[in-house]
Amino acid sequence: QVQLVESGGGLVQAGGSLRLSCAASGRTWSSSGMAWFRQAPGKEREFVAAITGPGDYTRYTDSVKGRWTISRDNAKDTVYLQMNSLKPDDTAVYYCAARRWSNYSTQKSAYEFWGQGTQVTVSS
Repeated sequence: QVQLVESGGGLVQAGGSLRLSCAASGRTWSSSGMAWFRQAPGKEREFVAAITGPGDYTRYTDSVKGRWTISRDNAKDTVYLQMNSLKPDDTAVYYCAARRWSNYSTQKSAYEFWGQGTQVTVSS
């Protein structure tokens, strides 16, 4: 059974840090491009960061560049999102996503597998 399980969300003050994890199971994930998306209340789900299957290329939305880092450990079938310098605007539910292809995409429709989400709340 294919499964993505996010963890690491929580409540943090502005300027603080969190690290999200996405544990994948049910298939070989080292060949899958993976990404993080987020959805704030009343807004569309939006792209945050992505990484290729081997982990050699990454992509970020402009608002998180220089603050956050996506990485993966294929030996553990886990993808991470290190979030530093958090802002109240970063408050959202964060979703892990995976696709059958090794390259990444910034489009939601390109991802076949999704986690259940983890809440991140940044207080001012």
